[in-house]
Amino acid sequence: MALNRKGRLIFGGTAAGRVLKSDAPLGLFGHLDPKTGIYREAGHPLDGCCVKGRVLAFPRAKGSTVGSYILYALRRSGKAPAAMILAECDTIVAVGAIIAEIPTVDRVDLSGLQNGALVEVNGEKVTF
Repeated sequence: MALNRKGRLIFGGTAAGRVLKSDAPLGLFGHLDPKTGIYREAGHPLDGCCVKGRVLAFPRAKGSTVGSYILYALRRSGKAPAAMILAECDTIVAVGAIIAEIPTVDRVDLSGLQNGALVEVNGEKVTF
């Protein structure tokens, strides 16, 4: 049985992929390598994981305003996530999602999402 959640649309589009979920906030600048798509932060649940083609689910971002550019650079290098699902999207991630054209939705309860589950993002609707 599929579960549907509705969130707030940040950037529209349709994408599907396997969830890469973190219960901890993500630091985009200095932790997410735009050339490889690999997240590096010692002790973080996603340390060593690649975001390429995944549906990236996380509570919120942390850190620098350069995070918007990191998302754009991921798109340019072909290493961007397929979509992003957040509990709370800030303006830095929103701008990055828009300029990188990554389907993104926030105000979603992430508790039912399991790492590795197949998820579809279609506009403001999340199905898993």
